[in-house]
Amino acid sequence: MNLSLTLTFLGGVGLFLLGMRLMTDGLKVAAGDALREILARGTATTPRGILSGIGITAVVQSSSAVIFATVGFVNAGLLTLFQAIGVIIGSNIGTTATSWLVALVGFKVDLQALALPAVAIGMLLRVTGRGKRRAYLGDALTGFGIFFLGLDVLKTAFGDFGQGFDLAEHTGNGILSLLMFVAIGVVMTVVMNSSSASLALTLTAAGTGVIPLTAGAAMVIGANVGTTSTALFAVIGATSAAKRAAVAHVLFNVVVGVVAFVGLPVLLWLVAHAAILLRLEPGPATSLAIFHTATKLLGMAIFWPLTHRLVALLEQRFRTAEEDEGRPRHLDRHIASTPDLALDALDMELKRIGEIARRGARDVISMEGSAAIDRLHRDREIVDRLILATAEFSNRAQYGEMPASIAEGFPIAMRVSRYYGDVVEHVEQIAKLEATLPTPVDPSLQEALTEFRRETAHVLSLADPDVEDFGMKPLKRAIKDFADDYQALKTLLLRAGADDRLPVRQMVARLDELSHVRRIVDQAYKAAKYTRRLRKQIRHGEAAGSAEFDDTYGDDAVMRMTDAPTPASRSNEPEPDASSDDRKTPARP
Repeated sequence: MNLSLTLTFLGGVGLFLLGMRLMTDGLKVAAGDALREILARGTATTPRGILSGIGITAVVQSSSAVIFATVGFVNAGLLTLFQAIGVIIGSNIGTTATSWLVALVGFKVDLQALALPAVAIGMLLRVTGRGKRRAYLGDALTGFGIFFLGLDVLKTAFGDFGQGFDLAEHTGNGILSLLMFVAIGVVMTVVMNSSSASLALTLTAAGTGVIPLTAGAAMVIGANVGTTSTALFAVIGATSAAKRAAVAHVLFNVVVGVVAFVGLPVLLWLVAHAAILLRLEPGPATSLAIFHTATKLLGMAIFWPLTHRLVALLEQRFRTAEEDEGRPRHLDRHIASTPDLALDALDMELKRIGEIARRGARDVISMEGSAAIDRLHRDREIVDRLILATAEFSNRAQYGEMPASIAEGFPIAMRVSRYYGDVVEHVEQIAKLEATLPTPVDPSLQEALTEFRRETAHVLSLADPDVEDFGMKPLKRAIKDFADDYQALKTLLLRAGADDRLPVRQMVARLDELSHVRRIVDQAYKAAKYTRRLRKQIRHGEAAGSAEFDDTYGDDAVMRMTDAPTPASRSNEPEPDASSDDRKTPARP
């Protein structure tokens, strides 16, 4: 095999991989909400999950991409393990579409006549649709054309390769020869990180006579086993749930590979009869496409009845990682490549951050026991880590072009995370003050402080955007009442200090505490408001500046809490205007 032939072969492989990459990436972005809808509605039962897996993989033309996404969805909490197993089974069946595409089209159609128009139309969509979904559909169509160009080059290269080197002479050693071809299939798939590419090479080699049918079947088995490397790479740094989904994928392909290898003679006999029954034109490529499909259907027959037992077994594994509350549970790096799903994952992680922040606020305001106070510093560290993780995930998700309606959601998500970060910061400051403050001697002051804390807890409960009956109108009314109570308590503390009913140092400390409480309410309100914006945009793709969200009533109410300077503001830093933009709020990591 000369240098020119080698370079031609490698060029064909490169074109093939480039085409697969463009198809996969383009279709993932172009699918957008449709992909999320399929996941939400198409995975409730195992049969529906299998059909969804088949459909998505057949369209995207990459089981590796679907497995990456599935593991990411489990990691992000968008899929349960039970649902993921159905998708994994279906994805393994759906990957046979590549085999049928090569067998039925690759050897019977003028590939250049099919590929070049696809590239032309795809580039036209890309040029005219910049920033829109049709641009990504154009990328997918361009990739489809490049895929067939690569296949055409490989056919020519394999034809020339077969004249100078005959792999058939290496098939006379029985099981050892078959194991060698299985290993070749595994290595090809791992190196190219694509079972579809490996299968296309195998079918092309068999169709041009470079390898016999038995060797090709062994390489197909190897490609199926080699594709498990995708799942193994996907779980590096992932959650326990994602690791369980990856193990399910590995088990499926390894078990099917072993069964297919042991029953290879029987399966090839069935393949020959199936080709006759289906009235398909005989040929090695067609036979291998049937063989590939048969092995995947065999895997479905084995694993479908065992799904519940498999889930129960895997649920007992990989449990320790969940103990770390500061570790993101929904931010999977593989989901970051699909912007619509990345926004969903950010929203779910922000929900966790909000729960931790509000939990700390409730504890410090109610002051129920020292154990809760001791936990506040740890909560702040956890929230800081999660905020940093959301920022890194958001930056990764925004890499490259995306529709404007999606792009505006990421800054909103970062704003929400910063608000929650400010909440835990003020919570920690209140805890430090409370540790040094005695209970007021004056009963009226003590009663006023208790009532104010009760009112604050009520506002925080209304500022939880995840409660079933959450609404901005009740929250705004509560903010207005809270502003009145805030001003009244401030006045009461100042009078108590002037009348010597409260020592001046305690008065200043109580006003500082009151200022921190106000800021907690302020930031919790903003977090709820912008979370509502984010979810509205996720559902409907509405711009962040929509008139629907131009609500200033609540902000004005909070602003009234800062209308008069106090000793607290002079002893600490000036209190920012809560209704102004957020540049005055210290930036979080």
